[in-house]
Amino acid sequence: MSMKAGLWQQQTMKLAMTQELTQAIALLQYSSQELIEFLENKAIENPLLQIKTGSMQTMDPRYDSVKKSNKTSSDDKQNWLEQIAKKETTLTEYLLAQLDLRLYNESLKRTILFLINSLDENGYLHINLDEVASILSITMQQAEEALRVIQALEPAGVGARNLQECLLLQMEHNGDSNKLAYTILSQYFLLFAEKKWRQISRQLNIQLKQIQEVFDYVQTLNPRPGSDYYSEHATYIVPDLMIKWDGEAFSVNMYDDALPKIQFNEKYFQKFFSTGDTKVINFLQEKQQDYHWIMKSIEQRKETLLKVALKIIEKQPKYFTHGPNYLKPMTMKEISDELEIHESTVSRAVREKYAQTPFGTIELKSLFSSTIKTTSEQDASSVQVKKEISQLIDQENKQKPLSDQDLAVMLEEKKGIVVSRRTIAKYRNQLGIPSSSKRKRF
Repeated sequence: MSMKAGLWQQQTMKLAMTQELTQAIALLQYSSQELIEFLENKAIENPLLQIKTGSMQTMDPRYDSVKKSNKTSSDDKQNWLEQIAKKETTLTEYLLAQLDLRLYNESLKRTILFLINSLDENGYLHINLDEVASILSITMQQAEEALRVIQALEPAGVGARNLQECLLLQMEHNGDSNKLAYTILSQYFLLFAEKKWRQISRQLNIQLKQIQEVFDYVQTLNPRPGSDYYSEHATYIVPDLMIKWDGEAFSVNMYDDALPKIQFNEKYFQKFFSTGDTKVINFLQEKQQDYHWIMKSIEQRKETLLKVALKIIEKQPKYFTHGPNYLKPMTMKEISDELEIHESTVSRAVREKYAQTPFGTIELKSLFSSTIKTTSEQDASSVQVKKEISQLIDQENKQKPLSDQDLAVMLEEKKGIVVSRRTIAKYRNQLGIPSSSKRKRF
């Protein structure tokens, strides 16, 4: 083996990650909202890139003002009630409406207001009273007195510091005389919540059926008393694709209305290009190239998304004609192999992308599922298996709930689906279904 130093030439090929390639990859995985934000930011730094959204139109005040004043829509007359903004009462407003603050001294009034403003959206108080006393320079007794005032208000359970206190406050507020329920919640709360009821049964010398009755009663209480006064604005999903079935063939179209239209600012370019300034011309040429790269990347994004969508329809025709129950197992690797692109490209293409289908708006990523072996020639998808598990658990005898092993055996015997006990447990947890011991009724 020669260990001499020397110089030699070697020809190699490698993919260089240029800024334009990085940008094209990023645009592919952007959701519609992320793409809009990207284009808006680019429009700020690139004067040659103009954005025109569907909601923004040029207006001629000499014409449009007259036009609008003379036009009276019958729809506006009929739907004027829908234009009135909804006034929602917040939890803070509701609590303050029940209080006559004139009855309290300044120190107590200040403490009550501080505690009310410290409640979370569910009506719980997460700040310690000793911390409140330190912040407001009051005694612990004054802080406790202020908290008692709040806890006496509606909704019952507001001002609680934990779930246990919330449930007990509701029982006291409702004047309920269920002594067994109060004893269990106050002294055996953790055992009760973890369904270790046999220990409670032995210590209180009662039957499991009585604890079940307490459990049913607790289900009628509200664990989040303040949630009725907290509302989030509804967020709407705008689909990226529209998939239609006319009974004979599929049609796939990009839904571009939600995206802003991009235009090249020709006037700006010509105005400053004619100055003859070398630095200005170089700047304009750089921004012009940037504009063309963005347009090319958006077009590539559109083409890739359409190719992936068409291939998904080809693989899942029954899903789009008969419904979600006909979803077949399909992986991103299958799509990438047939389209001769990388698997990561498919992953980026379906990330946070939605399609409007004959059965509603769906996330493209939800159409991919792992393959579960069956005793027949046709395999099942993980989505189908989850549905079967949910149905079996819904139909089970709640006094003798099915274990994970029982579910595995029943799936193989009734549906021909071969799945292990561990997989059943994983899917059950993903569905938010507790174990058989937690589902049991006495």
